[in-house]
Amino acid sequence: MFKNRRLTLPALLIAISVAALAAAAVFMTREGPKQSLVGGPFTLVASDGRTVTDKDFLGEPTLVFFGYTHCPDVCPTTLFQISEILRALGPDAKTNVLFVTVDPERDTPAALKDYVSSFDPRIVGLSGDRAQIDAAIRAYRVYARKVPGKDGDYTYDHTALVYLMDKQGRFVGSFNIERKPQEAAAQLREYL
Repeated sequence: MFKNRRLTLPALLIAISVAALAAAAVFMTREGPKQSLVGGPFTLVASDGRTVTDKDFLGEPTLVFFGYTHCPDVCPTTLFQISEILRALGPDAKTNVLFVTVDPERDTPAALKDYVSSFDPRIVGLSGDRAQIDAAIRAYRVYARKVPGKDGDYTYDHTALVYLMDKQGRFVGSFNIERKPQEAAAQLREYL
C-alpha cells in the first residue's frame, strides 16, 4: 500500500504538469498571444527600388515567405505553389505576397526583380541591408543560417514556412501550400 502512494504522487504531478502544458498551449493559440509572437514592423527595399514598411501591406491579407534567389529547390517550388494559389484565387483578389530574402549580399532589389518575374506578378521581392533583413528574420522568428560551400560559394538553411498575416498585419498562422490550389485559395479568400 505504501508503494502505491509513492507511485500515485508522481503520477499526479505528471498529470498536473500535462494539464498545465495543455492549458498553456490553448492560451498561446488564441488570437491575442499569437499575434505578438510572429511578425512586426520592418523597413525593407522592394524589387522595384521603393522603400517599404509593414504598414504598406495593411488592408489586405499577406503571405510572407523567407528564402533566397540561389535556393536550388524549396524557394522556387514554394513560389510556384503560391503562384498557383493566386491563380486559383483570381486576378482581382487583393492579396499581398512577400518574398523576403535571407541573402541580401546577393539578392539586391534588381536580382529579386528578375527572380520574382518568373512567378505571379503579385509576388513582391524584398531586400535591404543585413541589419534590416536580420530585424525581419527576428520579427518573424525565422531560422536562417549561411552554409559555406566550395570555392567561396554558399547556401542557406532556412525556415520554409509561409506565414499568413491578416488585414491588420497580425499573424494568423502557417499557411499550408501543400494542398490543391483551390483549397488554399478558399482559405485565403476568408481573409479578404
